[in-house]
Amino acid sequence: MAKQEETKPDAISAPEDNLKPLDYKEQFAGRHVTSKFIDPCAAASQASMDCLNRNDYDRDACLDYFQAYRDCKNTWIKQRKEDRRAGRSTS
Repeated sequence: MAKQEETKPDAISAPEDNLKPLDYKEQFAGRHVTSKFIDPCAAASQASMDCLNRNDYDRDACLDYFQAYRDCKNTWIKQRKEDRRAGRSTS
């Protein structure tokens, strides 16, 4: 019988790599309509889901990833609020 090769799963980024959102203005650039589906924190969201998949949906194993996503979203929302208050375009 042939020995089966064991494959290692692809590495996922560390939670702290996803704390800062992408520039939301760049995300919305070139679009005629601002969509609620554009998310500058998509990388943090994907890392959270990847962590869940790798750990058989054990939420406790992925708490750092969830917190990184929440921190990213909070930073993004604060940035947009500051821009609106300062009269800068948010789209």
